[in-house]
Amino acid sequence: MKIPYYINLAQAQAVLAEMGVDLTERQIKRAADPDAFGRRKLPFFIDPIDGRLKIEKNTLVDIYRKIQMEAENSSKI
Repeated sequence: MKIPYYINLAQAQAVLAEMGVDLTERQIKRAADPDAFGRRKLPFFIDPIDGRLKIEKNTLVDIYRKIQMEAENSSKI
């Protein structure tokens, strides 16, 4: 079992940059902001202790890996 490691917006941006996904601060903030229905594009949550947006690091990486695999699988002929 992996121990959860929660990161903030800036750290999430850095993790994605290490993976080759360069997002601006505005893009990462937009993915964390809720839409009109209250849903976020990425599963950020408000930390109950410090009130800042956080996401579990492995969840973020897994989401991008899953989307990459789906793209690879859908492009095979």
